[in-house]
Amino acid sequence: MPAFEFDKTNPGERLAEIGVFGGSGFYHLLENAESHSIDTPYGCPSSPVMIGTIGGKKVAFLPRHGEKHTLPPHKINFRANVWAFKSLGITRVISPCAAGSLQKDVAPGHFVFCDQYVDRTSGRADTFYDGPRTTHVSAADPFCDDMRKVAIASAKDLGIPHHETGTVVVIQGPRFSTRAESQWFNQMGWGVINMTQYPEVHLVKELEMASLSIALITDYDCGVDGVPPVSHEQVVKVFTENNQKLKDLLIKLITDLPSDTMASGNTHVLDSARHS
Repeated sequence: MPAFEFDKTNPGERLAEIGVFGGSGFYHLLENAESHSIDTPYGCPSSPVMIGTIGGKKVAFLPRHGEKHTLPPHKINFRANVWAFKSLGITRVISPCAAGSLQKDVAPGHFVFCDQYVDRTSGRADTFYDGPRTTHVSAADPFCDDMRKVAIASAKDLGIPHHETGTVVVIQGPRFSTRAESQWFNQMGWGVINMTQYPEVHLVKELEMASLSIALITDYDCGVDGVPPVSHEQVVKVFTENNQKLKDLLIKLITDLPSDTMASGNTHVLDSARHS
């Protein structure tokens, strides 16, 4: 059992049911929201959590890089951020992020609803379960198929160019890839590249919440033939230009999600993850 663990029999007051992390260039979502400063066993989250209402559902929003993008990807306190969402009673987490494309058909401005990831980070605190009770949470299917289906339907209704599946390669950052690394990722057939989806998505699953990844493509990575190296300024510029599309998608997605449903089965993920 970890040093800190939620009591399923006494979950406490529920303040929100859906959590949304904001990525690069995406720092505000909710209107007329209340700010909540949350302390966790792992320190402070990236910022206070804003709680408001979308489509009749209580939604929490937390920009993972901080309100003014002061936290580079390798310095984000992922455990504190995810724990903060769990402490609010959240069962489903939506993780939009800026991402580079590794394939020609995945163009800037497209959205990708990732169904797999490849972890290329190092040294990040990526579990809540440091012992003494041994806990092995499966990562075979890291994202929630049910939320992804609703997201795909929402994107179709809004006319947003999108890809229904894709593998996101998560690199350590803050540097971008070398051409050799990027060409390797491209040749493996992986779809997009990002610096924050891991360990965020796995930590969400460890706390028995469901996760949806929405990658907004801002550029082609340098290993894709014929493209120049990317700059952070370009990433934020393209993301900002597509912010309204992302907000429209999130509002429709959240509105269309069945209330308080977690068909992914993550509510009992720990049942098969521990030695008796």
